[in-house]
Amino acid sequence: MPQGISTLAADTPTLSAANTGFMLICSALVMIMTPGLAFFYGGMVRVKSTLNMLMMSFISLGIVTILWVVYGFSLAFGTDKGSIIGWSSDYVGLSGIGITQLWDGYTIPVYVFAVFQLMFAIITPALISGALADRVKFTAWALFIALWVTVVYFPVAHWVWGAGGWLFELGVIDFAGGTAVHINAGAAALGVILVIGKRIGFKKDPMRPHSLPLVMLGAGLLWFGWFGFNAGSWLGNDDGVGAVMFVNTQVATAAAMLAWLAYEKIRHGAFTTLGAASGAVAGLVAITPSGGAVSPLGAIAVGAIAGVLCAMAVGLKFRFGYDDSLDVVGVHLVGGVVGSLLVGFFATGGVQSDVKGLLYGGGLDQLGKQAIGVGAVLAYSLVVSALLAFVLDKTIGMRVEEDVEVSGIDQDEHAETAYDFSGAGGGAGSRKAAPAPGDSVAPAAKTKKVDA
Repeated sequence: MPQGISTLAADTPTLSAANTGFMLICSALVMIMTPGLAFFYGGMVRVKSTLNMLMMSFISLGIVTILWVVYGFSLAFGTDKGSIIGWSSDYVGLSGIGITQLWDGYTIPVYVFAVFQLMFAIITPALISGALADRVKFTAWALFIALWVTVVYFPVAHWVWGAGGWLFELGVIDFAGGTAVHINAGAAALGVILVIGKRIGFKKDPMRPHSLPLVMLGAGLLWFGWFGFNAGSWLGNDDGVGAVMFVNTQVATAAAMLAWLAYEKIRHGAFTTLGAASGAVAGLVAITPSGGAVSPLGAIAVGAIAGVLCAMAVGLKFRFGYDDSLDVVGVHLVGGVVGSLLVGFFATGGVQSDVKGLLYGGGLDQLGKQAIGVGAVLAYSLVVSALLAFVLDKTIGMRVEEDVEVSGIDQDEHAETAYDFSGAGGGAGSRKAAPAPGDSVAPAAKTKKVDA
């Protein structure tokens, strides 16, 4: 998000229909990222867990929306209280906001800013779910979302983006969510999996993606929606900064995908579709905090570095024994850290602000600020998320029963399965209902064999 703008009385902003429409479109783009994430994650799990994985993302749309309206927006973006949290009674229930009331310093209504930020709040806990595939009770997960956004996401969003938030005032640059979204979610994922433990068969049984086409579809939707996520975070379209961020989003994502595939080819001997999709997401994550501070050439560097480091990081779970099912730690935590820190190296001083990184003569000052932001959010989210998971595990239980995990969580938690193979093979006969017990079945008619 852009740093605060102070205006003179003569320069008081007026509502811009163009910026308002642009931000509503960006909000819709960010919203589609959550179903896109559901497809991305859903394709990576085994068949027996597909629906559960889809629902773990999708339920966030319901829970976080209600909490955001009731008190979340007020906690994150209300009047600052001690640089830690916000609160404004007018924002509770979004009941005290005029329909044309402008967000302070900008040309868009408060309602538009609130709904744009809502979409960020929705996708952040959904990101965590990928680390917990195959083994978490749906009711426990839903309760975890409600608690986590309340005590982790809303405060951290205020630290990073809220006027008066301590990281905001320190000067930490996070254009669209490297710390508040990706490091936050990645650290939370690590905290939870350290509490609930590994899947049955981890490092022993094959746990390959069941549908790479779904993974690619999800990655494509994420890439598409990310333009709203990133370019929209300037909250307007008047000075070209959002356009630079749009370009950098595309450039870094492409560079990260190519870098991941190159590493994969050298390390494992093949270019995989899963690697292409994961590399693209790693680039999107890394450019999120940095894209408003770097040039397109800098975006290539950010993407390429993130692509290689994230590809390396996904293997750490096997070395250290933590079961990050779908590489949330390796992609989102590592990618968020890389992108946030590289601001301190590649910031040009000519895009969103005049802050320069080390390679542009800015010294170590901004790198130090970025490191403080990274460390603070990582530590807070890791510890609090682990505590939340521990309390839930000791009270209602976080994990499903062992036999449910082995047989498949979909049927037990949702009374459904992702795919119905009973009619496989096509033809009129395959669409007929199966006979009830005791019904007589006429012998099948003989058919003449025809050579293919």
